[in-house]
Amino acid sequence: MAMPASAETTGSARGILAMIIAMVSVPTVDGIAKYLSTDYSPFFIGWARYAVAGLAVLPLSALLHGRRMFPSEHLASHIARTVFLVAAMTLYFLAIARIPLATALCAYFVGPILAVALSIVVLKERMTPAKGVSLALGFVGSLIILQPGGGIEPGILLALASGICFAFYLIATRRAAQQSDPVKTLAFQCFFGAALLTPQAVLSWSAPATDHFLLFAGLGLISAVCHLLSIIAFRLADASTLAPLVYAELVGAAIVGYFAFGDVPDAITLLGAAFIISAGLILLLRRTAA
Repeated sequence: MAMPASAETTGSARGILAMIIAMVSVPTVDGIAKYLSTDYSPFFIGWARYAVAGLAVLPLSALLHGRRMFPSEHLASHIARTVFLVAAMTLYFLAIARIPLATALCAYFVGPILAVALSIVVLKERMTPAKGVSLALGFVGSLIILQPGGGIEPGILLALASGICFAFYLIATRRAAQQSDPVKTLAFQCFFGAALLTPQAVLSWSAPATDHFLLFAGLGLISAVCHLLSIIAFRLADASTLAPLVYAELVGAAIVGYFAFGDVPDAITLLGAAFIISAGLILLLRRTAA
């Protein structure tokens, strides 16, 4: 039976709120990862993020669901979303070890724009003029940041690749989250993500210093909360509605980058970011006015 329009609107609003909270909080995790990258491999940091989150989420899922602590439906989508997320996270951690947080995030923001295009092709969501304008602005912004024809900073290429992987993660999450319990989804993500990264973590192993234990704990726990909120959001709202909200992350990244590392993006990066953020705002305002 179709959901009443009022209930659908309320659910979408809750999804939007959950996504905004998650995105504003994520740069805290990125800031911790950037700080730790001076002493640890990004592969080890990525593994620790999943392992610590798993220590909190797996017992919770077992308590709530017993032996059925992992999702059994749409398993291929759950595997795909975790693979894409692990790839996106690893590439992003490699990027922020080389370039400022806000600069990396600007290049990474090609992901939500690509996700809008993929949502139309893969999820059969409706194409609109607003989405078309958004895609064009996002493409122009990406070209400005990448500055094709000139020397491209490898860190920016890594961040761009991370954004592309993140776009596929958003689409896979929309498909997986529609029918699966959020805690089960996150439990599978933590378990499978840690398993995927274990070989790299072993090869780049560094015993954490005592004064870094709290940082590693925060890395995993804050990440788990943010991912749980984003999974809930994708149960409640369309991928093309939520994808632009990833731009809220830029606010947190600018604050963390400036106060923790003294990072200030250059003028070209800010210009490209303005185009990309405008692309996201068009979709957000379209949804608000609908």
